[in-house]
Amino acid sequence: MKKEHPRIPTCTYRLQLNRWFTFSQARDIVPYLDELGVSDVYASPYFQASAHSLHGYDISDHNKLNAAIGSRADYDAWIAQLHAHSMGQVLDFVPNHVGIGDSRNQWWMDVLENGRSSRYAPYFDIDWEPRKFDLRDKVLLPILSDQYGRVLERGELQVHFEGGTFYLLYGERKLPIAPGTYRYVLEITLQNLADHKDEDYYAQLQSILTALEYLPKRTETDPKKITERIREKEIIKRRLQRLCAEAPQVQQGMEKALAQI
Repeated sequence: MKKEHPRIPTCTYRLQLNRWFTFSQARDIVPYLDELGVSDVYASPYFQASAHSLHGYDISDHNKLNAAIGSRADYDAWIAQLHAHSMGQVLDFVPNHVGIGDSRNQWWMDVLENGRSSRYAPYFDIDWEPRKFDLRDKVLLPILSDQYGRVLERGELQVHFEGGTFYLLYGERKLPIAPGTYRYVLEITLQNLADHKDEDYYAQLQSILTALEYLPKRTETDPKKITERIREKEIIKRRLQRLCAEAPQVQQGMEKALAQI
């Protein structure tokens, strides 16, 4: 049996793909590159990257194509054109880093929400025990345009509730809030509903607060505790979402609590 040898590029041509040079445009120049004697195109990253990225190295999801460059159909048409000319591609898929400025990076968002107990924490080079004690088990994000107090006074930091989850909004950034701290908002919500202690939704909210107390900490590294945290925090979110949908009073009390904060 004749042994197949791996394809070895003999002449590559670099393509910088972005919203100004798309899959369709790359397809159109394949015949020209073939005439030049190019055996393979050397493609820049074309996975989902931060919004408006022109270089593509700040990837937020390695499993999705960058919609700004084109659709899956556009991509397939480009690849088909390469094959029609017996050409291949070398892809810079950036295995060693990702972009963390985009909330669509679900791995990074999970780390911000769950800290050391995130299932994705080992993939990031984070010093969880720095010399500065105040930063231990935390991630410092240098994203504020001014001193923290001034940003806070101007009301630029907003806590938002959506789909059973609390987020911190700052400009176009949407950052997750640690589930264990939900209780600060929910305790104020409970106070706002003090005149409805006999209602079932009041007891349900108390039950959710109790569940939060027993949620494994975000500093947990024990696999069993991490699994428990992943399971329980999502159950708590679903319960909270369902309670707000079934009892508008809870939603109203929560909105009032957020305004008070």
